[in-house]
Amino acid sequence: MSQPYLCPNCKTNKTRFDLIDQVPHAVKLDPQTGDIVEEYESTSLSPFHMAYKGPERKVQCAVCGLVEDERAFVKRATYMMKNNGITQ
Repeated sequence: MSQPYLCPNCKTNKTRFDLIDQVPHAVKLDPQTGDIVEEYESTSLSPFHMAYKGPERKVQCAVCGLVEDERAFVKRATYMMKNNGITQ
């Protein structure tokens, strides 16, 4: 379900954003060269490899450039609507 955004930094932008979908790739790197030695599937990670637990999407304000979790933009919009007496 889509929700309105409001930038928590500049507090004016409600319309221009960059949506950044995060797609983690589990890899093992060579410590000397940085080359990828092994790539893991999310279902078959090594016992010492913790799965990514971060947000699926980040948002960048296209006015001030702030990059944050999507929920920060949603919470700021919800807060402003509540304080202005606007209901969704």
